[in-house]
Amino acid sequence: MTTLRIADGQVLRPDMTVERADVLVDQDEGEILAVDPPNEISDADETLDANDGLVIPGLVNAHCHAAMTLLRGYADDKPLESWLREDIWPVEAELTSEDIHAGTELGLLEMIQSGTTGFADMYYHVDEVAEAVENAGVRARLGHGVVTIGRDETAAREDFETSLEIAAEFYGAADGRISTAVMPHSLTTVGEEYLAEYIPNARELGVPLHYHANETKDEVAPIVEKRGVRPLEYAREMDMTGATDFVAHGVHVNETEIDLLAETGTGVVHCPASNMKLASGMAPVQAMLDAGVTVGLGTDGAASNNDLDMFGEMRDAAMLGKLSANDASAVDAETVVRMATEGSATVLGFDSGRIEEGANADLAVLDLSVSHLTPRHDLVSHLAYAARGSDVKHTVCDGRVLMADKEVLVMDETSVRKEAEKRATDAIRRASD
Repeated sequence: MTTLRIADGQVLRPDMTVERADVLVDQDEGEILAVDPPNEISDADETLDANDGLVIPGLVNAHCHAAMTLLRGYADDKPLESWLREDIWPVEAELTSEDIHAGTELGLLEMIQSGTTGFADMYYHVDEVAEAVENAGVRARLGHGVVTIGRDETAAREDFETSLEIAAEFYGAADGRISTAVMPHSLTTVGEEYLAEYIPNARELGVPLHYHANETKDEVAPIVEKRGVRPLEYAREMDMTGATDFVAHGVHVNETEIDLLAETGTGVVHCPASNMKLASGMAPVQAMLDAGVTVGLGTDGAASNNDLDMFGEMRDAAMLGKLSANDASAVDAETVVRMATEGSATVLGFDSGRIEEGANADLAVLDLSVSHLTPRHDLVSHLAYAARGSDVKHTVCDGRVLMADKEVLVMDETSVRKEAEKRATDAIRRASD
């Protein structure tokens, strides 16, 4: 057994208290062995210095499209529907597998640098995403996004079958760091006939479902008008609201749907920055939490955010949650920190998001010796309202040190950025020709 000691720091415990402690990690098994008072852990094969730092669970980005880093800043300030149809989908049609690999690597680099150790990704050319994830050492739940609208029957079936095949092929890959899901894009971009046919196959496969739901009013109205039920009621009719399933956004949910989510155990991933930028609306996060819904946090893609910094997402979630509830005490600091760690991990089925014996050794260390984290009245408050991704000093996933002293060890930052820049420029040029 090889061990790693994260030494001389303050540690965020599962009850959101902070105490000075050392963390001992089994690097072979990728799990936390002990959280003990300083200097009680005497022997370790490797040590990370957390002096003047705060050790936190690695953040978990529960909904994103990592390769969309290639479209960061390309098409801004437009509503969702026209943004997708006029700008995003035409460029995505030009993306090659190599492009997606490069964009994913850029996204992983950004996440590692900002303390994110796990994420869920809905995209295509998932084999390229999985290879990038394996090489980078992070944890992920991956799936191929299915869209059937605008496609003939053959193409639509092929798309759904690809999602099933990907979910089966990559389940347990990267020494168990990769898990999978079947991912219909949304309840309005996938035809009912295909959901009816293929959801039973996903259930037989035994993997979760992940899809966009109730993101905008324009996604809600057609289902209500056609069926006389709310979108998540329709989803339940299609057997898409199981206890391991999770939906992205959940902006326009009503009380009936919130109760449905709580009853079924279906998770929700809140994406506040994307929802604000696309003017999709304000999700009733506090109401969902009060009802017992498991809520995680995600950035969505960098084309609609425009970054993958989960610290910014925590701040946005707290601020927007207060506005939505018209209550300054709503979605408080502890709540958003928990959403970005244990909440997101629970939604994705990861044994992460908390620092305690037996949990996955997915950790990050923040440097507290910066002006915007001074004075230190309340470090949980600082995580929610003041910290930045750039404050992260060390990142560890599955017991492996991915970044030490702000140097990423698992990829070459310069070459990743250069390749992504070139491929983004070329893809947009092809789409414009």
